[in-house]
Amino acid sequence: MYAITIPEPGGPEALVWAEVPDPVLAEGEVLVDVVASAVNRADLLQRQGFYDPPPGSSAYPGLECAGRVAALGPGTEASGWSVGDEVCALLSGGGYAEKVAVPVGQLLPVPDGLDLATAAVLPEVTCTVWSNVFMIAHLRPGETLLAHGGASGIGTMAIQLAKSVGARVAVTAGGPEKLARCAELGADILIDYREQDFVDELKKATDGAGADVILDIVGAKYLDRNVKALAVNGRLAVIGLQGGIKGELNLAALLGKRAAITATSLRGRPLGEKASIVAAVREHVWPLIGAGQVRPIVDRTFPMSDAAEAHRALEAGEHIGKILLLRP
Repeated sequence: MYAITIPEPGGPEALVWAEVPDPVLAEGEVLVDVVASAVNRADLLQRQGFYDPPPGSSAYPGLECAGRVAALGPGTEASGWSVGDEVCALLSGGGYAEKVAVPVGQLLPVPDGLDLATAAVLPEVTCTVWSNVFMIAHLRPGETLLAHGGASGIGTMAIQLAKSVGARVAVTAGGPEKLARCAELGADILIDYREQDFVDELKKATDGAGADVILDIVGAKYLDRNVKALAVNGRLAVIGLQGGIKGELNLAALLGKRAAITATSLRGRPLGEKASIVAAVREHVWPLIGAGQVRPIVDRTFPMSDAAEAHRALEAGEHIGKILLLRP
C-alpha cells in the first residue's frame, strides 16, 4: 500500500507519499480500506518530531479516517461489523494511508445522510468535544460555554453540540469573517481575540457571571485569563497547547470560584476509554448529525498524496472547520 511517511521531521515537505507494508491485524482489530482522512494539529506536531504515536500504533500520521471494512481480525468476528461496511474511525495514527488497522471499539457507522468521505472529519472532533465538554465538564442546558478557536474544527463542532443541549455559546476567533461563520452555526457571543479582551467581553455579555465551561486549545498563554473568565463552579477543559506549556496559576482565584481545571488528550488514552467515548458519541451525537441538527464543516479538500499542501493550509490558519484528505 501507499502512505504518507515522515523520513525526517521538518516542515510540510517532510511528508512523503511512499510504498509501505500493509498493516498486520492484531487481536481486536479490523482492516479498513481508507477513502479519506483529515488534518489535525497533532499531525503537524508529529511531522515536526514533537508528538510520537503511542507504542504499537501506526507510524504514519492521521487520527481519523473513513472507508470500508476490508477484513476482520482475530476476536472481531462477533463484533457486528462485516466486510464491506462503510465506517469512519478514531485512530491513534495511520489515517494518511490506503489501509489502516483499527481497534474494533473505535469504529463508527457513517451517519445517516452523510457521504462516506465527509465522515472522515467527524471522529476526532466529535470524540474530543463530547468527552471534554459533556462527559468531563458536564455542560448543562442554560449554562454558558466559551470555545476558544471557534472557527476551527473543534470550535465549529463545539458550537453546534452546545447549542443542541440548550447552552449559550461564546467564541473567540480572529476576524469578522470567522466570527460571522460562528454566528451562522449558533454562537451567541462573538469575540475577536485580535481586537478584544475575551475576559472583559464575556463578563459584559453575561452580566459579570462568566463562562460555566471553557474549552481551551491555547494552554499556558490563556491560563490566567481563563480562570478570570470562569463563573463560580466553572470548569476549564484544556485540550491544546498552542500558546505554550507552562503558565502561572492563581490558586486563590480558583478556590474563590470553586472551579476545576482538567487537561486531557485523546490519542494516548487506553483502548477501553476510547471505546467508551466512541460509544457515547454514537449514542448522543450521531442522531443529531443524522437529523441535520449538527453537521461537519469542511473548508477544503486535497488529495492525500498532497498532504504537504494540506498542512500548509492548516498552518496558515485561514480555514474554517476541517481540511479533508481524499485518497488518490
